[in-house]
Amino acid sequence: MTIDPALWPKLHGASVHFPVALAMAAALFDGLGYVWPKPSPLKTKLQSAGYFTIILGALGTFPAVLSGLFMTKGEVLGHDALLFHHLFVWPAFAGLVGLGVWRVMMDDKASPRSFIAYLTVLFLTAGLMAGAGYWGGEMILNS
Repeated sequence: MTIDPALWPKLHGASVHFPVALAMAAALFDGLGYVWPKPSPLKTKLQSAGYFTIILGALGTFPAVLSGLFMTKGEVLGHDALLFHHLFVWPAFAGLVGLGVWRVMMDDKASPRSFIAYLTVLFLTAGLMAGAGYWGGEMILNS
């Protein structure tokens, strides 16, 4: 039995959108939840949405990265658009997984100062995810 060579690109294409979208959603929800002026049910819901989206985004990176590694036969850098894609992907992957772990471990125990650091890294990671998505799209358009 042979595996369809188009399987990995299909799985990669299907799985990458989740961590990209969830990283951006987590930045939006956590950012709004942090700056919301007073304690309220909406602030609590925004914070909860941020909590779950960052965790789901972190978990979603694993099928995306694994399918990408299978697709590139283990090449972690590459050249041209693949190189640029990977220069964004690897720090984004590390950032998203690290943020998800931090959020689970800290839950509601984070100080305001540490949560600002978390938000800073989250916005940077969301930007890296967008860059990775851009260069991934460039590879598809130019193939």
